[in-house]
Amino acid sequence: MAVKITDICIACGACIDECPVEAIVDDSDNPTGADIYYVYADKCVECVGHHDAPACAEACPTEGCIVWDAPYPGQPSRDEIGADLRKGTTPCAE
Repeated sequence: MAVKITDICIACGACIDECPVEAIVDDSDNPTGADIYYVYADKCVECVGHHDAPACAEACPTEGCIVWDAPYPGQPSRDEIGADLRKGTTPCAE
């Protein structure tokens, strides 16, 4: 999945505006039906080749809202983020 948005999201929209590949949708377009912003794993590139860190996490005002998750096969991912940090609980930015 690359990065994911947790349920502490305040739905401010900052992440949507910053995503260079338009991988993030708001809660009304979340394919799971959950009332939370959603990152399409097959589109997320962790901003590799675009920014030094995931732009969504850098723009997010809610600390710990955007976390590392398993990379999507075939999509770019950050080599320095090991499997131990990709359990859906480690914030991308603090």
